[in-house]
Amino acid sequence: MNNSQSTHQTQKRNPITWVPTAYFAMGLPFVVLNMVTVLMFKGLEVEDKLITFWTSLILLPWTLKPLWSPFLELFKTKKFFVIATQLITGITFGLVAFALNLPHFFSITIALLAIVAFSGATHDIACDGVYMGELSNADQSKYIGWQGAFYNIAKIVATGGLVYLAGILIEKSTSQGDSLYDANQHAWMIIMAILSAVMVLLGIYHIFMLPSGGKRAAAEVHRTGKQIMVELGEVLIDFFRKRHIVYYICFIILYRFAEGFVMKIVPLFLKTEREMGGLGLSEKEIGLYYGSYGAAAFVLGSLLAGYYISSRGLKKTLFTLCGIFNLPFLVYTLFAIFQPTNGLLICSGIIFEYFGYGFGFVGLTLFMMQQIAPGKHQMAHYAFASGIMNLGVMIPGMLSGWVCELFEEWFNKPSGYEPFFIFVLIATIPAFLITYFVPFKYNQDGTLRSCFDFIR
Repeated sequence: MNNSQSTHQTQKRNPITWVPTAYFAMGLPFVVLNMVTVLMFKGLEVEDKLITFWTSLILLPWTLKPLWSPFLELFKTKKFFVIATQLITGITFGLVAFALNLPHFFSITIALLAIVAFSGATHDIACDGVYMGELSNADQSKYIGWQGAFYNIAKIVATGGLVYLAGILIEKSTSQGDSLYDANQHAWMIIMAILSAVMVLLGIYHIFMLPSGGKRAAAEVHRTGKQIMVELGEVLIDFFRKRHIVYYICFIILYRFAEGFVMKIVPLFLKTEREMGGLGLSEKEIGLYYGSYGAAAFVLGSLLAGYYISSRGLKKTLFTLCGIFNLPFLVYTLFAIFQPTNGLLICSGIIFEYFGYGFGFVGLTLFMMQQIAPGKHQMAHYAFASGIMNLGVMIPGMLSGWVCELFEEWFNKPSGYEPFFIFVLIATIPAFLITYFVPFKYNQDGTLRSCFDFIR
């Protein structure tokens, strides 16, 4: 696609017609795999350690996606990969719905969800490529809030609406005489079928509404395997030659490090019985407090952060964003210590935490887009950065169940939640330190800063 065609298409298709839906489709599979499946397997009586380990491990494609991201720049259009992965994800969710009724459902569904993860990770690469390829730096800043908001509206739909619906279905089935296990099984089969339909419909919508994001160059059409590997090597070398790259890698890992521990444990903490150190909430309550109100607060925080960054610039706001992102984890520490029973209080705490979480998350996303990704291989380098970021979330998530069990033994606390959340607060300290000193390569207008400007 030449520049005139691309400009015409961008003008014809307002970003508001595809940015929200594209990033909703990006967020939905990740949220389901990362959070909803935790509750699903908990209801199906899978052990907590197995839940935290496997639902974290299947997120590995989001870390490894840099290995295949350069190939997406060589074949087809970015739009092609966005649509194909949305349809694949939808079909696979449908297979998960059927698999939940099988004897060895856990191993089968984990395998299917791994396919969803690979498809979802590939979708992220291509979708971000469309975003960066179609929008200027100014428009990227303008729509970053919408991007983050609709990525996380998926949390409202998944951990809010769908989890709440699962709770209703479970209550209805148990009232009709079904066992709690059977009720959970039937409810989650329906939820997976709904997810399947939503992803397929989004894929069909984007056939007509999504801009291409640019085509492969004509000279790249007939690449050999060797040429592609050489290209991949060049992309990797170029990434690790970027100025400040070692510091940037540490930064994007540590920024969300504490969140990685919290993400897997919080749904289990909310659902676990009070005598075992949890809050004893039902699926309906979790869906309402955590998935709906909490996710809505996340969206509001994302939107406000976008305009906040746009008005003051990322360099002046990043440390503040880091603080607002990490400090609200204090809420779960207080919940674990005092175990409140008042629904309004629990909901208010979750809203506070999620607003801060959403407000601060946007800063990291924009930093990777504007400070790490720019250059010849923009899409691939952003994929490298986001993959490393997810590694910083995945590893603590895999360890979180083990850490809780260890703290339970050390401190003689039911399920270990209280010392665990105190530990999480300590884990935020490196994020503050590395953010305060993070160097910026590019100015707000995209121009390169002086090579001597290492310190904020």
